[in-house]
Amino acid sequence: MKNLIIIIIISVLAFTISSNSLYGQSDRDQIEVQVDGLGCPFCAYGLEKKFKEFKGIKDVKIEMETGQFNFSYPSEKGMTLEQVESQVDKAGYTAVTTKIIRADGTIEESKQNITELTDESTIVSKDIFVAGNCGMCKARIEKTAKSIEGVVKAEWDKDNKMLKLEYDSSQTSIGEVSESIAKAGHDTKYSKAEDGVYNDLPGCCQYERVQ
Repeated sequence: MKNLIIIIIISVLAFTISSNSLYGQSDRDQIEVQVDGLGCPFCAYGLEKKFKEFKGIKDVKIEMETGQFNFSYPSEKGMTLEQVESQVDKAGYTAVTTKIIRADGTIEESKQNITELTDESTIVSKDIFVAGNCGMCKARIEKTAKSIEGVVKAEWDKDNKMLKLEYDSSQTSIGEVSESIAKAGHDTKYSKAEDGVYNDLPGCCQYERVQ
């Protein structure tokens, strides 16, 4: 009888372990982030260190070649897309896309802005100067510009510091785009970033200020 009880206990434990392996940890959310700006092991270390401020983070995996950053987090803490992207920003990088697979199977994803054109739309092409230094600057500048309703295209060249824009003038303006980029930390021809925001940029992104 005693042996039978032991066998039953072992069977139950084996089934539990097998179920966890098959279906994953049901009490944890899985987070997937495409990060722009990772270029070396030190970058990956800095990103991971910043996220370890969230107590309970596990299963961290970073692929520098693709910029894919994955980790798990207790579902009861309800981490949001905004929290993930804000933490990536604080680490000095840019979250291109973010996905959270909740413990219950539901999926939340960041949405890319898609400008809808109308019969009244007038597409304007314009190049504006935006200060910056590197690939991280490029990702930050372009993401900020593309997040504005009305912007159709935004491409920044780190060599000549020019941002090529295409936008619907009935929905936005150069002034609005410039102001948003300045709020992200980059001086433009029309707007200047606040000193505190500029100082919070990673060292490699701290360009020569526009006078």
